Amino acid sequence: MPELPFQTPTEFVALALTLIAGWLLGLASAPGGRKWKQLYQDEEVAHAGYRHQAETDLREANQRIRELESERERLQKSLDEAQAAPPSAPAASADAVSETDSEPGAGWRGWFGWGRDNLARIKGIDEAREQRLNELGIKTYREIEKMTADDEAALEQRLEVEKGTIADQEWREQAAMLRAGNDDEHGQRYG
Repeated sequence: MPELPFQTPTEFVALALTLIAGWLLGLASAPGGRKWKQLYQDEEVAHAGYRHQAETDLREANQRIRELESERERLQKSLDEAQAAPPSAPAASADAVSETDSEPGAGWRGWFGWGRDNLARIKGIDEAREQRLNELGIKTYREIEKMTADDEAALEQRLEVEKGTIADQEWREQAAMLRAGNDDEHGQRYG
């Protein structure tokens, strides 16, 4: 018969005490799952709040999309009506634009007031120089067109180009052509 690892009554008692101590330690460290159940419920509540917020955000975004689409349709309709208007109407609006251009700082500023002209269309201005001009506050053809000789000299110094570059490349003349909408003439002369 094989021998048992525990042979004396003292060894059996020590084994029994060890098993009971382990069982008690297990009971002490696991509070019956109440803690995990509470954590699960807390996570479930937090997730429900997040889901509710996401649904609210989605509804608001869809509402904003509908508003923008209706605004776009309204603008498209007014554009179509303006294009279908008789030829005398654009002449009147051109007169109104020329009147506002006589005021300093006036001019087209884009749909929401932050628009700027594409200054890179002027020969001698690349994208990097256009960005630098925008940083200096020059964003429209009108601002270039209205520069004086002193303004040109100061701008050349700030752009770190040779003196007379702006006059030689005729930035003011090009800006005037582009602002007036003479793209074909500009392309022929400076293209």
